[in-house]
Amino acid sequence: MGKARNPRRRGGAEAVVEDVGGGLAELVPDRDRPRAWTLLVDGAPQSHVDLDDPAHLSFEYQRRLGHVIDLAAPPGRPLRAVHLGGGALTLARYLAATRPRSTQQVVERDGALVALVRRELPWDPGARIRVRTADAREGLAKVADGWADLVIADVFAGARTPAHLTSTEFLDEVRRALAPGGVYAANLADGPPLAHLRGQIATAAARFAELALVADPAVLRGKRFGNAVLVASDRPLPVAELTRRAASDPQPARLEHGRALVDFSGGAAPVSDASATASPVPPPSVFR
Repeated sequence: MGKARNPRRRGGAEAVVEDVGGGLAELVPDRDRPRAWTLLVDGAPQSHVDLDDPAHLSFEYQRRLGHVIDLAAPPGRPLRAVHLGGGALTLARYLAATRPRSTQQVVERDGALVALVRRELPWDPGARIRVRTADAREGLAKVADGWADLVIADVFAGARTPAHLTSTEFLDEVRRALAPGGVYAANLADGPPLAHLRGQIATAAARFAELALVADPAVLRGKRFGNAVLVASDRPLPVAELTRRAASDPQPARLEHGRALVDFSGGAAPVSDASATASPVPPPSVFR
């Protein structure tokens, strides 16, 4: 359990500040939603959760991952999902709310963070959500072959994706855990010159037949640092609907796929365990 700090008052409610394994965690109340909170770790926003409305997704990249969840199967059909990286369990709560009777495994290595979220932002005890405290790749290795309809990777340590979660060997584990036709989605972060993002596209293309990338146009043009959601599968992806949803978002995004996405990768080579590096450090301006 982390060591609690003195609470700070934000908009009439108290922020919860506590040391966890990954640094200093803050749960900051949302001034516009009575029972909604933002989780920050060392100042970097990690999750936003509305306890009254778990289907509400505030962060733009989480809305994009929400679209992937929505389109992974016909509406309402339960899914078996693996979440690598837990945060405040925003996407697990969303999936449980929008697809009742789904079975989910969440892998989060920071046990103190899990304890904080469980205490301060408890999730529905009736939801079939199992949280395992482990490294993401080690936890993924314990998922049965072909168990998952959906694997979502949203893992950051110090605002960077660890190197061992960026390689073809890691994606071999993802493919092993996925059922035939299953979907993999990853939250990636990069900025100019986009070398990390291009390498991740090439890595996924070496392991999956179908790819799509959703991101802010300014990020894709290399104008600023930001998030991109990579979606991969061995079956055709719902590109037209993903494109429509991305374009109609409050913060519109562009979708690339097919030849345009291959061209965007610029001939980058797939990343192996031997050559993998963590994603780049975000500039300080990103979190201001």
